[in-house]
Amino acid sequence: MLAILDPFSGISGDMTLGALVDVGLDPAWLQALPSRLGLDGIGVRVARVRRGGLDAAKVDFDIPEQPHGRHIGAIRKIVDSAPLPAPVKARAHAAFTAIAEIEGEAHGVPPEQVHLHEVGAVDAILDVVGAIWGMSEIGVTRVVCGTISLGDGFVKAAHGILPVPAPATLRLLAGQRVRPGPEGTGELVTPTGAALVRVLSEGGLPSTYIPRRSGFGAGTRDLLGRPNVLRLVLADADPADLVREVVVMLACDIDDMTAEGLAGASQLLLDEGALDVVLMATHMKKGRPGTRLEVLCSVGDVSRLEMLILRHTTTLGVRQWVAERGVLRREVHVVEVLGQAVRVKVSALPNGERRLKAEFEDVHAASRASGRTAGDVAALALAAAERQVSHRVP
Repeated sequence: MLAILDPFSGISGDMTLGALVDVGLDPAWLQALPSRLGLDGIGVRVARVRRGGLDAAKVDFDIPEQPHGRHIGAIRKIVDSAPLPAPVKARAHAAFTAIAEIEGEAHGVPPEQVHLHEVGAVDAILDVVGAIWGMSEIGVTRVVCGTISLGDGFVKAAHGILPVPAPATLRLLAGQRVRPGPEGTGELVTPTGAALVRVLSEGGLPSTYIPRRSGFGAGTRDLLGRPNVLRLVLADADPADLVREVVVMLACDIDDMTAEGLAGASQLLLDEGALDVVLMATHMKKGRPGTRLEVLCSVGDVSRLEMLILRHTTTLGVRQWVAERGVLRREVHVVEVLGQAVRVKVSALPNGERRLKAEFEDVHAASRASGRTAGDVAALALAAAERQVSHRVP
């Protein structure tokens, strides 16, 4: 099941939880979340409210006096001690680690020393874990996000008055499609909301999809002239709809590098964001055997990867040409196999069938950790992913 976040009025943790409830997450499940995390004495209220004329679900936590904030180590202990599915635990860790690293960059301290203020509070822990776990509970296997409205003006934070979006929030949204404003709306994206987009979203909106259910999660404020809600759409991807992408091919021919050097350069380019790297045998001038290096990349990565090719290979020049490619729609499912998280890529074929493939690196790691063969791990991962894919919200 595809989940589409539509943050036309921004996104926050409580808005995400409200939207999940509105599309089918059991409120009783959410009300039991604090005790599952070992956070006692916390009440969970789920109510129906109106925001700008729209009916929406509103989630609030009644939290007794807490420390002003927590370090990342304390949050990791809470997450590690809870009975969370391995994929949920991994994404929750990723969210808080990203926040700590970005705050650490801003203040010049290691992530472990960052004192997470609002984001480290109990309500944010509940928001992050609840949203990630809740997506899994209702059968969501892939999340995408539309253009995010950031708001405007200034916001009061622990470090003083900051422009909207706050610096940490904007850094968390790196790579996402955003827009400023609307005018007079104030802060629309919280650090928690930005962290959730960072760890949940796998890209932008598909060109076509089949909506199944939609709902709204309410923010706290009433905005003048617009509904302060997050829309969540549950949908099926259109299997016949290929993703059309503009890409750039970089290529050069090399006849004076060792095999080890070429392999190392290829891996470096992949690590630095190349979409694909291919080495092919070729014949060069004077009958010399050589190797053609072809690097497929996104338009925004051309200059950076071109410089890496020139620096890490012996070529004197790089050719490039623009191309369009059509690729199958695909989802990445994270399943638990023998206590290990394994990613499984699920591709939708034009005839409506699907193709599943477990990521080899994860299979290899789980095989080493469990003592089972890679074949056993892969088979278990594919079976678990097949069950996830087959599960649909009615």
